[in-house]
Amino acid sequence: MAEHYKPVRYKAWELTLEERFQEYHEPLSEREAIAEANRCLYCFDAPCMAACPTHIDIPTFIKKIATGNVRGSARKILEANLLGASCARVCPVEVLCEGSCVLRADHKPISIGRLQRYATDYACQHKIKYFERGKPNGFKVAVVGAGPAGLSCAGELAKLGYEVVCFEKKPLAGGLDTYGIVVFREPVEVSLSEVKMVEELGVKIKTGVAVGKDVKFEDLLCDYDAVFVAVGLGKVPDLGVAGEELAGVLDGLEFIEETKIGKLADIKFGNRVCVIGAGNTAIDCATIARRLGAQRVTIIYRRSEAEMPAYHFEYQFAMAEGVSFMFLTQPVEIIGKHGKVEGLKCVRMDLEDPDQSGRRIPVPVLNSDFVQPCDMVIKAIGQKKYSEIVFKLAEFGVREINGYIAVDDDTKRTANPKIFAGGDCIRSKGEASTVMAVQDGKLAAAAIHKQLAADPACTHKRTPVTTQPKK
Repeated sequence: MAEHYKPVRYKAWELTLEERFQEYHEPLSEREAIAEANRCLYCFDAPCMAACPTHIDIPTFIKKIATGNVRGSARKILEANLLGASCARVCPVEVLCEGSCVLRADHKPISIGRLQRYATDYACQHKIKYFERGKPNGFKVAVVGAGPAGLSCAGELAKLGYEVVCFEKKPLAGGLDTYGIVVFREPVEVSLSEVKMVEELGVKIKTGVAVGKDVKFEDLLCDYDAVFVAVGLGKVPDLGVAGEELAGVLDGLEFIEETKIGKLADIKFGNRVCVIGAGNTAIDCATIARRLGAQRVTIIYRRSEAEMPAYHFEYQFAMAEGVSFMFLTQPVEIIGKHGKVEGLKCVRMDLEDPDQSGRRIPVPVLNSDFVQPCDMVIKAIGQKKYSEIVFKLAEFGVREINGYIAVDDDTKRTANPKIFAGGDCIRSKGEASTVMAVQDGKLAAAAIHKQLAADPACTHKRTPVTTQPKK
């Protein structure tokens, strides 16, 4: 069991509902933080720093904690990653920085994530303002989506003197950090404090505004010098089986969202819950159901443990929480009575040769169907792509890869020189995460700056919009 996790035991029901949804760990005390920081070897060619997608100078920020300069430590983190407080909590440190720690092989790796949280929490609690908006340079940039990628790009550009406006369709900014990260991993207040920090840099965030509906994309291209698209992904797709319309069938992201912005006591849950999928969102949904009080929670996955998308430490955590796993099992129908879920009809699966992604193809086993009793089904099988956004961008010469926006890896620029993109909406390969989205925003901001203010020969400033004829 990874130390990063603290499973909740339910046998005696000693904890209140609110206590079950507290963060995994208490924050480090000053003594604990200094003691942990002093274990660091401060490697010259630090593998932890190379493993961090945003390339935070980890040895330096830890050294500053060891010498009592927590203010300076937080500055070092936030200079590389404006959303350092969120990333300290949600990053898969076990496979990134801590997974690369030189002490990991023979000792215990440095608790980099917890030290990062210690420093960034200190800065937040003391209301330290490290950055200010740069001297206005006359350029305007529109950011579509105020999630991690959008906030990162907006904040970096504001520091350089750009006038930045973010358009966010939801009532609150922050994206998945606000709505989709389980509350005992990241409280909503952490994400909203980062939103406030970006706004204090002069970024204007317009919430409840959907680009394509409330604002035309053509108008953004006419009114702004560059546009950064960071729309993320959409809802969980349908299972495509009978019975999905029954009461008790939920979207996994919406289930998580209830714990973030609603009242825990008002959340409805089943006693016997089936979660479809085996990614990190499925793990979150299952552990939420357990902590709410579900008696039995089962994750249903059509492939084997070896193929499951969730990190191994997440799998271990879920098992410690009392979650059961049913591998090589495919749901084929949701069974109901009087409009409510009462079971999940499944078939056993076998695995054949790998497909193009490298995972073995599941095939049904004949005459292996059975019914798993349950009164709630939670869908957590990934997210829909914003195909309408991709289709609209195609009118302006933007290309796509398997439904994702195609960009240059180094600059995040699309085939249209005025349009950049980042975050989950460009992740046609590799793993999507908050820290990768933050880095996308940083790279895009640097490229936009180079293309506009830093390039006196720039020819892209508020040029008339021309669309390509639809084929």
